[in-house]
Amino acid sequence: MNTTIMLFLVQDGITNGAIYALLGLALVLVFAVTRVILIPQGEFVTYGALTYATLAAGQMPGTAKLALALGIGAFAFDLFVARKALHGRLIVRSALTNIVLPAIVLALTVYFAAQKPPVAVSIALSLVIVAMIGLYLYRVAFQPLAHTSVLVLLIASVGVHLALQGLGLLFFGAEGQRGPAVLSGAFTAGSLRFTGQSLTVYGITIAFIVALWLFFGLTLYGKALRATAVNRLGARLVGIRTTLSGQIAFLLASVIGALSGIMIVPITTLYYDSGFLIGLKGFVAAIIGGLVSYPLTAAAALVVGLVEAFSSFYASNYKEVIVFMLLIPVLLLRSLAAPAVEEEKD
Repeated sequence: MNTTIMLFLVQDGITNGAIYALLGLALVLVFAVTRVILIPQGEFVTYGALTYATLAAGQMPGTAKLALALGIGAFAFDLFVARKALHGRLIVRSALTNIVLPAIVLALTVYFAAQKPPVAVSIALSLVIVAMIGLYLYRVAFQPLAHTSVLVLLIASVGVHLALQGLGLLFFGAEGQRGPAVLSGAFTAGSLRFTGQSLTVYGITIAFIVALWLFFGLTLYGKALRATAVNRLGARLVGIRTTLSGQIAFLLASVIGALSGIMIVPITTLYYDSGFLIGLKGFVAAIIGGLVSYPLTAAAALVVGLVEAFSSFYASNYKEVIVFMLLIPVLLLRSLAAPAVEEEKD
């Protein structure tokens, strides 16, 4: 270990930590609003990355078809829920949102996949496709269970994760893929070398965190999300649609996951199941933040990235173990600091 190696490890840790920060923030947002521990966050990463890589290679990603299938399922749920009072306006709106929109995106994907689209088009289509998958997943899998216990929601989350991972193998195969860099080129600063892709990671992470801060602080929908996170019942009493808050939370989480995957896939080869470990490291940051604090989650994500980078240098075979062991002292301290409560009786 010398100064140059240490600087390289710090740079690598900050790059990874920026990705984990985005994923941790998404996990905290979804849990605060819906009480869902979003285990499929890693699949959003994988789907975004491999959809982007597949489109860039001039091939048709199966995720566009999945979005349409989930949209049809969401439309069927809407019809079933409103079966006693069917209104033409609601049916048309649901059909446009759940069937027409994904059908248009599927048609655009088929067209552009044959043309081997430029990077910007591949990114835009990938983000839209994964965003629709996240939105429809909430409607089909989690919205009907919104008022159940956290344990039931966790079981549903595990089931969705397993289903999406299996579909990922079907869509993308067992071979890994890499995508083109969003920003090419590189420059050196002293002994450090910054690639265009690493600068893209830093820039997008900072921009997204600032955008989320502005969204929560200045917009009506952002304030509705904050109110739902603080008190779900109170939000409903003052007229906030908690189902809409859940949909927005899942939409943001899926976009964050897809964007994280698009930033990762030019740097490293990703497989259909690679997102699970990446999402778990974001989960470690979210747990350290107590699943409530956004600034603490972001800071913890940088710590996780740095610990992972230095662990890969000193004990590469155990770097995953070392990262996940960060949870033990945090959980121990939180259990000691938490007030004692009696177990609820039936």
